[in-house]
Parts: sequence; structure tokens; C-alpha cells
Amino acid sequence: MLWIGILLWHDESAPNCHGAFSHSFNFFLFTCTAYGTDRMAQTMTTPTVHPFGKLPDGREASLFTLKVPGGWQTTITNYGAIVTSFCVPQHHGEPVDVVLGFESLSGYLNGHPYFGAICGRVGNRIADGFFSIDDKPYRVAQNNGHNHLHGGVVGFDKQLWKATPRVSEKGPALDLELLSPNGDEGYPGALHSKVTYTLTPDGELWIEMESTTDTPTLVNLVHHTYWNVAGQATNGIENHTLQAHADRYLPLDKGGIPTGIIRDVDGTPFDFRFSSQAYSNLGEVIRALTPSPEGAEKGGVDHCLVINNWRPDGALRPAVTLSDPASGRSLEILTDQPGIQVYTGNYLDSSLTGKDGTTYRQHAAICLETECFPDAINKTEWHGKWPSGRLNPGETYKHTMVHRFATGN
Repeated sequence: MLWIGILLWHDESAPNCHGAFSHSFNFFLFTCTAYGTDRMAQTMTTPTVHPFGKLPDGREASLFTLKVPGGWQTTITNYGAIVTSFCVPQHHGEPVDVVLGFESLSGYLNGHPYFGAICGRVGNRIADGFFSIDDKPYRVAQNNGHNHLHGGVVGFDKQLWKATPRVSEKGPALDLELLSPNGDEGYPGALHSKVTYTLTPDGELWIEMESTTDTPTLVNLVHHTYWNVAGQATNGIENHTLQAHADRYLPLDKGGIPTGIIRDVDGTPFDFRFSSQAYSNLGEVIRALTPSPEGAEKGGVDHCLVINNWRPDGALRPAVTLSDPASGRSLEILTDQPGIQVYTGNYLDSSLTGKDGTTYRQHAAICLETECFPDAINKTEWHGKWPSGRLNPGETYKHTMVHRFATGN
């Protein structure tokens, strides 16, 4: 038997799980059989847009709300391509926001540790702010001690992206585009980048990144959301568990640069494998690495794991699963990249007050950044086996990551 119906729901387009900008009613058509709803027949709505504040030069940033039935919602601003919230529904009560951030643009303009942003051209670090392409040397900003971090002084996280909201085959989507001119932050070539955020009916957050260039250059776009699946206001991940499909990791020097060695995780605090429970509890890991024997000044994890069975075929592979045992909520990340940087918020220091008046203390959240290995361009021993970060004219850099949530108890 086939039933056809209309489901009506109240739409509160909001910057977070609780506030509201406007009120309206939306509907989607659905068909169902004796076995349940046919999700493919749902009609998703285009993301809504609201003003988010003005930049110092007078340009106005916008906030886009991607929403699907069932309580799943994310908000994204075209300033820095930043995810400002992600709301996971509960069986009882209001959806829970699991992303650190601010309620207005001013919080992001006043300085922050890359909350929710797309970092580029090259996310993570380049040793001594130096690299060569075809024997031509390039110098970029040394904005992290002697090293280059997350694209420089004014990276992609501080740019206003061109935004196009739409409905894709997978769900409501937001396309963000940016042209980085030749010489921008010291990088060669004009680089055109596009990031697409998509929210599916099942609550998956897809992030698809691509870039093209007119001159050989470097690119390693990194998504830098701070996650706390217990809820951003709970302000701590020490009771979270992390499990990873990673038998190896990259040891670091004192400046946080990979040494070039790829080491097994056996007997180290970086053994997050599903087959081992030794260090899956993040509190235990943080304590084991404070102070860090590998140069993380504030202790905790800030290391790249090598994803098992990676090949340059563009296929999505499971990387990590982050869980909060108390609530039962979890986040699984899949990616087509060879590495994932695990950063346990070591440099958060209670100087920032975010959403709901939450003061973000050390280890309030965790970043899980899929990527090309840090400083790969300078590690010739990796070249030929692992991506170097180099992009040539006629090629397209592609990077996909999928965030898959479980709602918990």
C-alpha cells in the first residue's frame, strides 16, 4: 500500500540551537509504504540567509542555516567559511550544539583559534615558512614561532567568500568560492577554491573542497571545527573516547613539525585503534602527554595520524570515531585524505567566551582535521608515496570529509 502525505513543521532560522531570527512554516512531500517513510521523496528547502555583521571595511557577512526535518541544523558564515554551530537532535529536549564558536561576527573578528574555519592555502604547518617548487624558493609568513601555520597572517579563515545556497541531490547545500591572487601570503599562482557544505536528511555534514591554479603552487585545505559531542557548553572532552583507523602516526620535533619518520602507534599514547582500549579515553591521553615528549608545549595531542589503507583513488575511508559515553552521542569522520590531525584544544586558555556565555577552557573541545601530511612539501622522503601538497595547472585538488553522527541516549 502506498500513502502520500504532507508533513508541516515550524522553521526557526537561527544562529544556534535556541535563538531565532524568523518564523515560518515549511513542508515536504513524502511517500510511505507499510514499512515506513521513503526519504528520497522528501523535498528539502534552500538554506536561509541572514545578516551576520559587518567587516571593518564595511562589507557585510552573512549567516546561512542548513536545516532538515528531525532537528538537524547547522549554521555557516561566508566569513572564513566558518561552521558556527551544528545541532544534534535528542530523543527528549532541545537539540544539542556540538561546535565551539560565537553568536556574532564580532567574536570571530576579535581573534580566535580558527574556530570552525577553512584554513588555507596550506592548513597545518610549513617548517620555517619555507618551501621550493621546481628549485624556486618561496617564503611565507612565520606566524607560529619559526613556522608557517594555517595559511599565514590573513589566510582563508579571514576572507569573505562568495556564497551560493542551493538544494543538492544530497540535501541543502552552501557553495563558497574564493580567489586567492598570485602572491597572496607569499604563495605563487592564482588559486581558485570552492568549498561545499551539505546537510543530508540523516544529519551527515559533507564538506567537499577543490582548488585549481594557473601556476604550480601548494594547497592543503583544512577544516578546523572544534567538536564537543557532549555539547559545546559542557566545556570538556576529557571523558570523550577517540578511536581511529590508524596504525601509524607522525612524530614531531620541538616546533610541532613532523620529523619525517612514520612510526607505529604500538606502546604510545597515540594508540587509538579500535582493537586497543589503552588510550582511547582522551583524559588519559592528555595526562600521558603533559608535558609532551614531542614538543607540544601545552601538553595533549597535536599530531597527525596516518589513515589505514589510504590510496590516491579518491575513495572515502573511515578515519576516527569520537564518542561521549555519558550522552551516547558520537561523531564518525570519513575522508579521502591520507592523514588526520588530532588536536585536543591545548592552547585554549579561558580567555574566550563563546555561545551561551561559555568560557572555553583548555581541552574544551577537539579538532579532527583531515589533510595532506604537515610540511609534506619539505619531506622528500615521502614524495612519490604520499601527496606533497603541490598543485599544477590543469589539475584539480580535491578533498572530501563526511561527518556522521549518532544521536545517543
